[in-house]
Amino acid sequence: MLDLQRLRALHAVSVHGTVGAAATALGYTSSAVSQQIAKLERETRTVLLEREGRGVRLTDEAHQLVRAARELIAIVERAETELEERRGVPAGRLTVAAFASAARGLMPPVLADLARRHPALDTRLTEVDPHLSVDLVAKGAVDLVIAHDWDIAPLPAPAGVEQTGIGDDLCDLLVPEGHRFAGRAAVRREE
Repeated sequence: MLDLQRLRALHAVSVHGTVGAAATALGYTSSAVSQQIAKLERETRTVLLEREGRGVRLTDEAHQLVRAARELIAIVERAETELEERRGVPAGRLTVAAFASAARGLMPPVLADLARRHPALDTRLTEVDPHLSVDLVAKGAVDLVIAHDWDIAPLPAPAGVEQTGIGDDLCDLLVPEGHRFAGRAAVRREE
């Protein structure tokens, strides 16, 4: 029988690319993640990770297990969420990824408020480049992403990911005194 925690460890290595990054995301040590995967290899009698330089590469069999793990993790998380919703108490783990300034400027008061209002909710925040973060949602590695989306460099949502605007972030333009834009209240991007 396959163990869900071991599958979760393999899934995390697939999503984050290294055992160390997977361990950080899961809140474990690298050794614990390696041990979980070694046990999974013994249980399945299959090599799942191969050394590649200083890192590891997932075998074809590992990729197959990761696809199944993604589905199983989603099913378990839905079941846990539905049970908690029936109780009327938000609980479980909520993993949020945000770009640097959002992680430092926007999220701390939000997370503090969530912790105060919903103590059974285990909220995790990780700082991720916006263009990498949307794939983390699609892969099931995080639940929510705060990302900036520029109209000149759109950030498309992959299939199965819902995208919602939460606000506009205005930019300041600094120009030297005497510049043609100096003294104007606003400048169009096209200018």
